[in-house]
Amino acid sequence: MNPYIQSLYTLSGKSERIILGLMSGTSLDGLDLALCKISGNGANTQCEVLAFSTVDYDQSTKNTILEVFAKKTVDLQFLTLLNPWIGELHAKIINEQLEQWGIDSKEIDLIASHGQTIYHSPKHFHDYSEFNNATLQLGDGDHIAVNTGIITISDFRQKHIAAGYEGAPLAQYGDYCVFGSADSNTVLLNIGGIANFTYIKTGASLDDLVCSDIGPGNTIMDQFVKTHFNEDYDRDGLIAASGQVNKQLLNSLTSSDFINQPMPKTTGPELFNLEFLENCLKSANVTDVSKPDIIATLNMFTAQTIADHIKALKTTGNIDVLVSGGGAHNRVLMKNLERLLSENVRVEKLNFNGINADSKEAVLFAILANECVCADNDSANQDNLTLGKISLPL
Repeated sequence: MNPYIQSLYTLSGKSERIILGLMSGTSLDGLDLALCKISGNGANTQCEVLAFSTVDYDQSTKNTILEVFAKKTVDLQFLTLLNPWIGELHAKIINEQLEQWGIDSKEIDLIASHGQTIYHSPKHFHDYSEFNNATLQLGDGDHIAVNTGIITISDFRQKHIAAGYEGAPLAQYGDYCVFGSADSNTVLLNIGGIANFTYIKTGASLDDLVCSDIGPGNTIMDQFVKTHFNEDYDRDGLIAASGQVNKQLLNSLTSSDFINQPMPKTTGPELFNLEFLENCLKSANVTDVSKPDIIATLNMFTAQTIADHIKALKTTGNIDVLVSGGGAHNRVLMKNLERLLSENVRVEKLNFNGINADSKEAVLFAILANECVCADNDSANQDNLTLGKISLPL
């Protein structure tokens, strides 16, 4: 028997597994690495974050990915070459990070790699009647496995689409395993490039969850700030704080067809980008909005969209909104959310058992990898369980 097949069989029966979760989102900031100790599976999952780090992409790496990111037309040869290149890059980052942590690769049971999303195209977004939902993440799992010597699970979103879904969001299963509670209504809100949430009402089963993309998180703000302020993002919301919300522009932004679609739904920067903003400015017939006012308005647009979707849940009783992603650090955005939501809604940054606002997404993929190797048929609703591709080292 192949020794790695034997390893898979053995680790599936272990009382706990050490899994390195990787996440690189649409903000293109870098690679998040969450080293997790996970025991159990399904609703009995216990997860402790042993170490976490974000390794920033340098500008050259960002520029390389931006050659194909969220673009309909790209150089096919370049795209083909980029897939193994990102896999090798992520493997290099992993090896260097493990050395910094003082951890031998042999101590790691699995790597769970999300990959770098470059294009997301659910059926409602494209005009090809013969095609269904699709998404594409680069960073080949085989290259990660071979270059680290660690069994790697990747391509989680493809399984989701193959099962008839849209490939996003994938948070609901991990959210349920870690944060499901019989005592409180909980919204796990992630504000990355796109905002999404999982709503877990008191005592909910997996089938009761509401999980959906909502609309833009930071993506339009980040794009605008990079273009006009030569910064990667609006740090602490300082630019937004210096501006005023333009009501005409806000009304135009919130009239987007996607914003008003029922949940669940998915989207990406393919829709919410500077072209979308320019069209909304024209529709609002406003030409004299200052750049700080535009950022203030985009900030309120994200907050209002999130608040409206939480209100649409029509939950009775108190709600805890636990916020992760880069948006959790935007003070103006967090304050706008608090103002827009009712008194029975508590909004705070996520911080639970080492899982915080920055590490949560990487942790969730570690949990999915854990399910991939040890879930039984009774542990979860298989329609909601997203498994990935297993890549073995040489």
